[in-house]
Amino acid sequence: MRLSAPIYHLKRKAKRLSREEGIPLHDALDRIATTEGFSAWSLLAAKAAAETPAGKLFSQFRPGDLVLVAARPGHGKTLMSLELAVEAMRSGSHAAFFSLEYTEGDVLDRLRAIGVDPAQFDNLFEVDCSDEISAEYVVKRMAPVPRGTFVVIDYLQLLDQRRENPDLSVQVRALKSFARDKGLIVVFISQIDRSYDPSTKPCPDLSDVRLPNPLDLKLFDKTCFLNNSEVRFRAAS
Repeated sequence: MRLSAPIYHLKRKAKRLSREEGIPLHDALDRIATTEGFSAWSLLAAKAAAETPAGKLFSQFRPGDLVLVAARPGHGKTLMSLELAVEAMRSGSHAAFFSLEYTEGDVLDRLRAIGVDPAQFDNLFEVDCSDEISAEYVVKRMAPVPRGTFVVIDYLQLLDQRRENPDLSVQVRALKSFARDKGLIVVFISQIDRSYDPSTKPCPDLSDVRLPNPLDLKLFDKTCFLNNSEVRFRAAS
């Protein structure tokens, strides 16, 4: 069943209905769900999540997975990673976003851009934009988190930019081991090499990942490549 509008528009409609009629928000949400053909908002939300690219992808992730999300600039790799984190939090898991690229305000603004109020997940979502981010730093920060926590690292090619940090390959292997031991899902956002030509193939692949330093890309259990509206997901055989 197709919704009449994106789910975040329906949420706004419910909030407006709640204010105008003086009813609890959960009742307003259920009333909106009824107009869309669902008996409760929870059923509508579950259906909507399952039909989004992020929802479909997230359903294929398992604790211990190391995932690569890659695209050219402006083609949605950060938003996709955040949408996946939102799916994790909607399922009740914690999520953390480590960024060497953005400020915390930038990250929260991007959540709002996909129709998510950061306050909705206040106790489940952590943003860390420290200049100290490395595999060792992430391991220390994530040591206390529960199994199933969804971790995003923004981005792969910046992890070893500081000379005192270990080689990229060493850091990725350390995070892979940590993810498996702790039962976490760890996503690396990645750049695509400038040589990638979208006119010759609709979506980049592993051969197009920009690697200024050596890294065995077979370390990743799953990959997701984006280009415009094209999404290519692959699980390691």
